[in-house]
Amino acid sequence: MHKVNTKDIAEDPWSSPSGKFTGASKGISEALGRKPFSTDLNERHPFDVEITRIPPGKTPFPYHSHSAQWEFYHVISGKGMVRHKDGTTAIETADAFLFRPDEPHQFTNVGSEDLLLYVVADNPTGESSYYPDSKKWLVRSPERRLMRGESLDYYDGEE
Repeated sequence: MHKVNTKDIAEDPWSSPSGKFTGASKGISEALGRKPFSTDLNERHPFDVEITRIPPGKTPFPYHSHSAQWEFYHVISGKGMVRHKDGTTAIETADAFLFRPDEPHQFTNVGSEDLLLYVVADNPTGESSYYPDSKKWLVRSPERRLMRGESLDYYDGEE
């Protein structure tokens, strides 16, 4: 058995060039040995688990959907708003929900404290993502590449 304590996992922060998209995560699966770019299923793991932290007033990533990936979310603490195909839904501590493949989603922290989420994704191979606002695709082949017809930067058309 390989065990880790989440308090000991380093947080990986990110921010877009203008700061419009900001967040941080603790890669629990990686701490347990997952190699995210491997195509060997014994190294890749069948699911990915992380803790995502979204600061007050921030959105961590652009509105997007996954072609094959399912994502389960559990709110550890805080308040937020989820944008999805049917509009928006408020979330708060102890809420649990999921997004199926091809269901676009985006989170915003609307509270005064950090929004903390457990995220569990099924980690399929051949995954791609679509960004409806900027009409671009993220394709993994095996590296991440964003495109509309040519290769693009991740935040192109978002800020």
